[in-house]
Amino acid sequence: MPSWSTLLNEANNLGNPQKAVECIVGKKKYFIQKLSERTGRNTIVYFSAFLHKDFSKDVSINDKDINAFMENVHGLDKTKGLDLLLHTPGGDIAATEQIIKYLRSIFDGDIRAIIPQMAMSAGAMVAVSCKSIMMGKQSCLGPFDPQLNGVPCQSVIREFYKAVEDVTKNPACMGLWQSILGKLTPTFLTQCKQADELSEELTEIILSKSTLSSDAKNNVKTVFGKNSDSKTHSRHISRDRCIDTGLVIEKLEDDQEIQDLVLSIHHCCMILSEKSNVVKSVENNIGGAYICQMPMQKPPQ
Repeated sequence: MPSWSTLLNEANNLGNPQKAVECIVGKKKYFIQKLSERTGRNTIVYFSAFLHKDFSKDVSINDKDINAFMENVHGLDKTKGLDLLLHTPGGDIAATEQIIKYLRSIFDGDIRAIIPQMAMSAGAMVAVSCKSIMMGKQSCLGPFDPQLNGVPCQSVIREFYKAVEDVTKNPACMGLWQSILGKLTPTFLTQCKQADELSEELTEIILSKSTLSSDAKNNVKTVFGKNSDSKTHSRHISRDRCIDTGLVIEKLEDDQEIQDLVLSIHHCCMILSEKSNVVKSVENNIGGAYICQMPMQKPPQ
């Protein structure tokens, strides 16, 4: 299968930007169909252009996505299971919960996540909810501890209780902590606690339907759910770490044909995220597609 540069050069050699886009779109549809034929399973590709268009809110998982999945599930043979190719920065946890429940009900839980590059935050939650995850050496998942306005909720909660402990032991440090905690807006601490509780609740729901061992489930809660372990929400959790955690991981390199097809699909998506105004695309192996677009120019700051 062609590499990224081969696909890009072939498109550029057409000499017309519109024809270049049409060429890559056609190749992507072909590769998605061939992957489904190779595996004997349904294929849905969920691709976010967040690495190129992070200024758009639609790069994240949101409530629009359930419509995208409904469109792409239509017409599929549900008995064949689903391979879900994921490339996403994550997003809204409530929307993620709805997507997980919907896909599980449609395919009776027979879902395999395939990660060409990155499934972060709530995207990792979707991947962990699947029966297995196929990853390459370059693939990674990300922690799904909750964030509010880019602030890690668990860190806010820990800092608050650290302040309570410090002031109880040494009232003289009250002024220092007042200057720090005084910057929190009303109800923000409560919102952080509720977001953390919701994240833990959804993690429990996901793992309750999993065949993972008890040790693996506890490891998932720590590695993915506790930022005291990951330290930062952008942490790239590698395939080896996922294996050590106890997740059911398939190595993409073990089947060269599948690896070539998966990476060719990903390369096509990445090229289109640069050459077109596509922010997010959700497509299946029978030609179904739900495309989210926006103006090419970046809005003024």
